[in-house]
Amino acid sequence: MIWGKGKVWPSEQERYEDPKTGVAVCQLTNYKGHSRHLYFTENGWFDGGSRVLFVSDRQNCTNLFSLELSTGEITQLTDLGGEHTDLSVCLNPLGTHAYYRMGQTITSIDLSTLAEEVIFQGMEDFQLGQVTCMADGAYLAVALSEDYSKRLRLDLTNGYVGHRELMEAKPLSRIARISTRPGGGWEILHEEHAWIGHLNASPTQPNLLTFCHEGPWHLVDQRIWGMDLSTGTIWKIRERKEPLELIGHEYWHEDGVHVGYHGFKADRSAGFFGKVRYDNTELEEVGFEFVNWHAHSYGFEQVVVDGRFPLTDLIYWKRVNGVFNSPRVLCEHRCSFHSQLVHAHPRFSPDGRQLLFTSDRNGYANLYLLDLPEDPETLPLFEG
Repeated sequence: MIWGKGKVWPSEQERYEDPKTGVAVCQLTNYKGHSRHLYFTENGWFDGGSRVLFVSDRQNCTNLFSLELSTGEITQLTDLGGEHTDLSVCLNPLGTHAYYRMGQTITSIDLSTLAEEVIFQGMEDFQLGQVTCMADGAYLAVALSEDYSKRLRLDLTNGYVGHRELMEAKPLSRIARISTRPGGGWEILHEEHAWIGHLNASPTQPNLLTFCHEGPWHLVDQRIWGMDLSTGTIWKIRERKEPLELIGHEYWHEDGVHVGYHGFKADRSAGFFGKVRYDNTELEEVGFEFVNWHAHSYGFEQVVVDGRFPLTDLIYWKRVNGVFNSPRVLCEHRCSFHSQLVHAHPRFSPDGRQLLFTSDRNGYANLYLLDLPEDPETLPLFEG
């Protein structure tokens, strides 16, 4: 078999009925190497919602692929060579181009022709973070943090080794805006001595961006920050209500003005998910009595969280007539969460009818997709 850019593989789809709930689940990939969808804050659906982007380790190489949902066919989009566990990918709003960060380089790829062009080369002694595309498609944003890899023992992808130490080191961090137009250049918009990460561009407002101060959630000075790129204004979003409260994994709702997140009380006795407008109005939160890894929502009408071991299920809420139903078990995820590559990272489809997640339930991370039931009452209640 010939491997490389443009190669098409036959469908690897397998369908099964979830043993706990009876929900039909489609395993989209099945390869003896890890496959994962884009980070849950980034939309990966394109071509009218008929295709989804994913990253996969095949033939001892990490590459970007697309999957045709109707047929299951897989197309290789890049030919990078080697293993790249930190490959970060985002999609422009029109779904015509993807952008990937590999090491110190950010590259644009035309999803129709597969033509690639380097649009940014990083700065010496700085590491690039997650890449995100602004709502007008004209710019990307990325964080650059002072490289402490030779000064601290760091293995952040596999177990957050050095997470607290890097936060306490207060590396010089910068937020850069990069033109997606070839030769369009770039500029530094903000810098400070704090470990900046988790950049998320509003999907509808080209001037709005959130970022975070990275580190253990209960120890950072403030997790979620907003930024207006047109003025340079920076402000706190959803400040703590009590000392040592944990808040994070923020993401934009599809309206581009509300920010979703989840967190835990200071004593970690209970969790909650919530949403707030970027200007800190319209705050709503819902509590639950277990711990989880991530949360995602479709508006504030459907919410899913992935349970943390020993709870290995996806838990689902749906808002009916303005009221959230009791939490329901949607399906098993059985993730090990051993590394970032095998986190569930559940994400709703753009139309809110499906849920995509990653699981290493069979030893390797693969993509899974399910249709959400119209009536949540058909799902078993979560008993805790």
